[in-house]
Amino acid sequence: MTLAWASVAALVIAVTLSCTTTINVGILSMVMALLVGVYMGGMSVDAVLQGFPVSLFVTLVGVTLLFAIAETNGTLARVTGRAVRLCRGQAGLLPLMFFALGLAIATIGPGGTPSSALLAPAAMAVAARAGIPPLLMAITAGNGALAGTLSPFAPTGIVSAGVMTRIGLGGVEWQTFAYNALAHSIVGLGGFLLLGGVSLFRRDRPRVAAVAEDSEALDARQRMTIAGIVLFVAAVAGFNVNVGFAALVIAAALTLLRAGDEAKALQRVPWGVIVMVTGVTVLVSMLEKTKGLELFTSGLAAVATSATIAPIVAFGTGVVSVYSSTSGVVLPAFLPTVPGLAAHLGAEPLRIAWSMNIGSSLVDLSSLSTVGALFMAGAPAGTDTRKMFNGLLIWGLSMTVVGAALAFIFFG
Repeated sequence: MTLAWASVAALVIAVTLSCTTTINVGILSMVMALLVGVYMGGMSVDAVLQGFPVSLFVTLVGVTLLFAIAETNGTLARVTGRAVRLCRGQAGLLPLMFFALGLAIATIGPGGTPSSALLAPAAMAVAARAGIPPLLMAITAGNGALAGTLSPFAPTGIVSAGVMTRIGLGGVEWQTFAYNALAHSIVGLGGFLLLGGVSLFRRDRPRVAAVAEDSEALDARQRMTIAGIVLFVAAVAGFNVNVGFAALVIAAALTLLRAGDEAKALQRVPWGVIVMVTGVTVLVSMLEKTKGLELFTSGLAAVATSATIAPIVAFGTGVVSVYSSTSGVVLPAFLPTVPGLAAHLGAEPLRIAWSMNIGSSLVDLSSLSTVGALFMAGAPAGTDTRKMFNGLLIWGLSMTVVGAALAFIFFG
């Protein structure tokens, strides 16, 4: 029992420090797992490191490297510019276009943060030219990118699917994606309407410059990259090829064909996030071995019922996710508790897992999150950034309540 409590304390310390410091919680988690396992549990180092998710590591490296190539060689920027020109200067369509574009790009592989990094500068610049309120554009476009973040091809979706498979809830990746996309569509459209999106359609059409004003055709490198991404999606979705394997093969092929700068692409791979995810997974694996998860789940089950567990876990994971990493901390740490909670309460485990996924994702547009910060950074000169910061912060915090309400409606 002492070992179980020690492992729970290690996880609490890791999550707390991830919320209050800039330390990479993955490194800290791995160290804590080794200390608890080796010096308190009498385990060997190799036994502790058996919890390292090798398959997840390969998948995250492959997918992020493939889309880093597409970003560094200009493919994603060129596609974005052309998509914006389809709006033909209609101000009301622009935020909705960026929502759809963010959803599409995030779904095929990069995920919410890289998609936001690509779209935020363009979206905020276009908003300034068209007279669109910056907060309206940030909330609409940001929710579009986050709507695709649980795709089976995206890093956060890969983390979620991997943990859910490990706890016996595999094979529902597209349902998880659909629920998350629906939730973000509801709040994204709600933000668009709440902040005056309808009034934009009543304006005279402004002469909005396109993000990419040139009309040059895609070059050979960009055409090869698009072909590679199409092949990647087809291989995974149509032929059930392992995501990491397919991504690494295509990334290697594009590198050999000189379609991208390998050094630049490797620099854009989010190594810190990968270390965070895999390190926390090692610590959570230690909790499973020491029965620490049983202590955690029994405590949560004591304050919930089968009817209220969905909104409770959605709210709780949302609160933690406001200050911490959804993919690196929240999902790896909390999803493993689902079987225990379901057993204690007699609840459907998938509904609990889906509530955690949605609750933790909805808050990720807060100004304290990376996605929210990217839209803040993309705001053009003259924007009242303090007002925008406060607006995004209020939005993100309110999503803890909205997430709980949606979880109750969908899964309660």
